[in-house]
Amino acid sequence: MLPIAHDRHLLDACFLGPYAENDAMLEKLVVEFLRDHVYWRRNFHPEDPPAISTRAALHPDYQEFESRMRRELHQLSAALKRSVPFHSPRYLGHMVSDLLLPGLAAQMLALPYNPNNVSEDAAPVTVDMEVQVGLQLARMVGYQDDPAQPGCAFGHLTSGGTLANYQALRLALSLKAFAPALRAARPPDIELPDDDRIGFNLAPAECIALLLRWQQWLTAQSAPDRSRWQDRLDAQRIEHRGLVDFFAQHPDISPPKVLAPITAHYSWSKGLKLLGLGRQQLELVEQKNMRLDVERLEERLEALRRAQQPVLMAVAVLGTTEYGSIDPLQDLITARNRFAQRGLGFSVHVDAAWGGYLATVFRAENGQLRTFDEVRAEFENFPAPHVHAAFSALADSDSITIDPHKMGYLPYGSGAFVCRDHRAMALLAERADYVFHEPVAENYLRRYRSLGQFIPEGSKSGAAAAAVYVTHKVLPLDHRNFGRLARQTLLSAEQFHTRALCFAREVADVVTVVIPIEPDSNLVCLAFNPVGNASVARMNAFVRQLHEELRCDPRQPLQLKEFFGSSTTLRPEIVGTDETTRLLTSLRLDPASLIAGEVNSDRLTILRHTLMNPFLTDHENGISYIGLYFEFLARRLRALTAAAK
Repeated sequence: MLPIAHDRHLLDACFLGPYAENDAMLEKLVVEFLRDHVYWRRNFHPEDPPAISTRAALHPDYQEFESRMRRELHQLSAALKRSVPFHSPRYLGHMVSDLLLPGLAAQMLALPYNPNNVSEDAAPVTVDMEVQVGLQLARMVGYQDDPAQPGCAFGHLTSGGTLANYQALRLALSLKAFAPALRAARPPDIELPDDDRIGFNLAPAECIALLLRWQQWLTAQSAPDRSRWQDRLDAQRIEHRGLVDFFAQHPDISPPKVLAPITAHYSWSKGLKLLGLGRQQLELVEQKNMRLDVERLEERLEALRRAQQPVLMAVAVLGTTEYGSIDPLQDLITARNRFAQRGLGFSVHVDAAWGGYLATVFRAENGQLRTFDEVRAEFENFPAPHVHAAFSALADSDSITIDPHKMGYLPYGSGAFVCRDHRAMALLAERADYVFHEPVAENYLRRYRSLGQFIPEGSKSGAAAAAVYVTHKVLPLDHRNFGRLARQTLLSAEQFHTRALCFAREVADVVTVVIPIEPDSNLVCLAFNPVGNASVARMNAFVRQLHEELRCDPRQPLQLKEFFGSSTTLRPEIVGTDETTRLLTSLRLDPASLIAGEVNSDRLTILRHTLMNPFLTDHENGISYIGLYFEFLARRLRALTAAAK
C-alpha cells in the first residue's frame, strides 16, 4: 500500500481546499489564462481596429450598465453564500464534494471560447477531447480503447446519468429492432435470421455481426443501388416507423421488457416513457441483502422466455444512490450469456453513475485488472469478494453510465455514456452512417467529430468536455493516479464504519444504533431508535428530527450548522422479508408497527453518509472530522432523548 502521507501530498494539490488553501494557485491560473484569451483575441487579426472606443467607459450609459451589472453580481455573490458547503469535510450528505482544480480551471479557461460540441465546425478542439474522454473511461472499465481495433468502445458526455441511461435504452432498442427491419427490407445474399422472433432475440454481439454483414454487402453495391438499399432499410427501421407501426408490421414480436433491481434510479422509468415503450415494460426485480437477486432475475427471465416475451435489457447498479451497494454484475453477465444460447438475447447495462470511478482502484497503469489480493492489501476490509468480482466483470457488459460530476469531482453537468463496441452507434446516426472506406482508426476519430449525429443532445458545452479531459490527463484513471483519491474515500468509509460500531456501544444506554447495510463502497447508512421505543412511526419521527439538524436551511447562517447530512428510507419491498425482520429485531421494533400503506409507518427512515471528501482526516492539524461528527451525534442524540422524556 502507498503510504497515506504519500497520497496526501498529491491530494493537497488537487483541490481549492476546505479553507481555500490553494486560492493563490487557482487565482494565478485564472488570471494567466484570461490574459492568454485576451491576447488570442487581439492577435486574431491585429490589423483590425478596436471596435469599442477607449472613451466608451466614460459614457453615462456604459457606466449605468456597469453599475447594474456589479450590483446584480454582488447580490448573486451574497445569495450564493447560502449555498450548501459541499467543499467542507463537515458535509457528509449527498454525492458531491469539492471540485478538482484541473477540471475547475479547465472549464473556466474554456468558457470564454464557448465551444459547442455538436460538431467539429463549432468545436474543433473540444469535440476531439470529448471523444478521447470516452476512450479514457473505456480503458478505466476494461473496454477496448484502441481506435485501431474494430471493436473499440465509444463514449460521450451527457448532462448527467439520467440522459446516459436514456442513451443506453436507445442503443439497445436500435440493435434489437435491426434484424426484423433488415428482414423486411429483403436484401439478397445476406444470411438473415429465419424469422422475426429469432431476429428480435439476438444477443447484442450477434446484432452487431449482422450489422457488419449488411455494411459489407452495401459497400459492394454501386452508388445508386447503395442509396436505394439504404432508403429501403431506413423505411423499415423502428426509428422511422415508430413503435406502433413497427410492432404492427411484425406481429410475431412484442415490445420488450427492461429488468432492473428495485433500487434502480427513477430515470429508467422516465426513459421507458420517453421512448414510448411505457412504464409497464419496466420490471423491478427483488433484492437480496440490498443487491440484485440474480436467482429471482433468472426465474423471471425463464418465465419471459417461455412466454416468448423479448427482453431489451437487464440493469445492474454499481453503487446505488441510496446505499452505495453493488449488484453482482458477474452473475448477471453469466445469465445473459446462458439465456442468449437459449434464444433470449438482451443487453446488460451497468448504471455506475456513482461507483464508476471506483474502478480506478482496480485498474493497473498498463490497463490490466488488479487481483483481489493486490487491492485488498491497501485496505482493512475492502473489497468484499463479490465487489471485486463485479468490477472484474465490467469489461463484459454492453454499456455503462458513469457520472464525472459525482466521484469524478467535476462540475455539473457531466455524465457519461460508454458502449463496449462503437460499431453499434451507426444505428443511432441521424443520417445514414453505414459505409466506411477510411482506415479504422482514422475513420473512428473523424466520424465522431460530428458528435451531434449520434447523441440525444444537439448543442452542448465543450467546456465541460475540456474539464473532464484535462482532469483525466492530469490524473490518469488507474490506481496510482486517480485511484489514490478513490482509495482515500474508501479508507474514510472504513474508518467511519469502525467508529460507528464503537459509537453504537457508547450511546447504547439512550439509543440503539445499527448499520443496516454493510457498505460495498464509500457510503455508510445508520439507523437510530430511542431505547424503550417499539414503534416504527416514533423511530422515524426521531430520525427526521435529528436530520433537521443536518439539513441546509437557507434562512439561517451556515455557520450555525455543525455538520450536514442526508436521509433515506428502507422499504420492506426493497429490503426483503428476511432483512426487514432482522432490522426490526436489531432495532427492537415491534413488527406489527410496520404497517403497509400508512404514512410514517410503512418504511424505516435512516441517515445516509457519503464519505467522498478527501479531507475528512486533517493530517496537518490532527483533526478527524469523522470523530467530530460522532461527538456531535452523541450530544444531539442525548439532548433529543432527554427532551422527549
